[in-house]
Amino acid sequence: MQDLVIYNTLHRKKELFQPIAAPNVGMYVCGPTVYGDPHLGHARPAITFDILFRYLKHIGYKVRYVRNITDVGHLEHDADEGDDKIEKKARLEQLEPMEIAQHYTNRYHDAMRSLNVLPPSIEPHATGHIIEQEELVKQILANGYAYESNGSIYFDVERYDKDHHYGVLSGRNITDMINNSRELAGVGEKRNQIDFALWKRAMPEHIMRWPSPWSDGFPGWHCECTAMGRKYLGDHFDIHGGGMDLIFPHHECEIAQAVASQGDEMVKYWMHNNMITINGQKMGKSLGNFITLEQFFTGEHDTLTQAYSPMTIRFFILSAHYRGTVDFSNEALQAAEKGYERLMNGIEDLARIQSAAASDENTKKFVAGFRQKCYDAMNDDLMTPAVISTLFEACHLVNILIDHKAQISADDLKELTEAMQLFAFDILGLQNECGANNDAREEAYGKVVDMVLDLRAKAKAEKNWAVSDQIRDALAEAGFQVKDTKDGVTWKLDR
Repeated sequence: MQDLVIYNTLHRKKELFQPIAAPNVGMYVCGPTVYGDPHLGHARPAITFDILFRYLKHIGYKVRYVRNITDVGHLEHDADEGDDKIEKKARLEQLEPMEIAQHYTNRYHDAMRSLNVLPPSIEPHATGHIIEQEELVKQILANGYAYESNGSIYFDVERYDKDHHYGVLSGRNITDMINNSRELAGVGEKRNQIDFALWKRAMPEHIMRWPSPWSDGFPGWHCECTAMGRKYLGDHFDIHGGGMDLIFPHHECEIAQAVASQGDEMVKYWMHNNMITINGQKMGKSLGNFITLEQFFTGEHDTLTQAYSPMTIRFFILSAHYRGTVDFSNEALQAAEKGYERLMNGIEDLARIQSAAASDENTKKFVAGFRQKCYDAMNDDLMTPAVISTLFEACHLVNILIDHKAQISADDLKELTEAMQLFAFDILGLQNECGANNDAREEAYGKVVDMVLDLRAKAKAEKNWAVSDQIRDALAEAGFQVKDTKDGVTWKLDR
């Protein structure tokens, strides 16, 4: 089993991954709030933790991957004020909130399938776990870390901080937070403005409500992940992931809820992907600067100069380390498109290589170290850009082998093929859209192109070099790449 090192946000350093109960791994990742179409910002955590899910399984772990659907309780300001995001959308469209949630859950699933994101082991919905969230609130109340106010229940952050440490994940200081909120002191139901809702009493106009010992209402946004993580992964589990915008308040509040209810932390490793930005600003529905995934796939958005395939989007995201920022631009996506096509072409071209009795020294050395070099990159906190770089090195070797400037044995060719396909397809989760789309076209064009090349061969045999070159150039202009090799003429349709 590989020695995987991951960055633990909780301790702000890379740590050797050692599961609580190996070979079993419990992983919880915050899923979408389903009130709008998924956008590029949703794709990044989904792809990041899909890579982790794939790799953990590949290196021998049995993974239970839980990714939730937030369909209640997420208020507009990510705090305790404003409308429920799903309810607001339901009123605008004159639909039931669950119609909104179901519609956008379906849209999210469609987008994830397009991006080749594997489904999680369990996908719990917040509305399906109201009882578990109420039980969590009861435990926190019983332990003295929450209070009731006008039918709502709030977490007492100041009281909790006396016994524990509120801010352990985000690095925030409670004194600074209290001082920054003093101008709002005494306003509303809270004892302190930094307290957060565990249960909210529903106003008369609020559609989504459930009975509780305190009021007819709904759970606070932060409760769902603590309650559902505990239900499906136990009191202690290995990994909790999400976007870094969730570090505070969401994940900080999750830690506080877990400690306040059971006495210790639930999660061993906290992992966070960085943001997708547009002109340096976070992409998100709340900011109104997002581009939906469907708009990327169709090209129907003012800022897009073309459509981009799902695999181009996936390659774009994997081309940067998950903890680094990724700034959207058409130029960056076009570069990703070219890089993705180059990799797919390289893998397709493996089938064209003729093996020799033995590999030359440089080829043998590269193939011998290729697989482990990719593993080393993955083991270093999922360094996908380094894996892609190594795959490009392999593509360069493929071109050299096709041009007969190097030799490779049958065994080395088999190893190179298997390793390239393993890391490109199984671990990075890429799919060959190029090959799938071109098979039918190449078959249709094949007979025509072969006939034209026969005419070119006849012209060459007659030493009519002008006609020969004219045919080659005309084919190139039409999008066909023609190569003269010592084994004969080859062609393919340019992407």
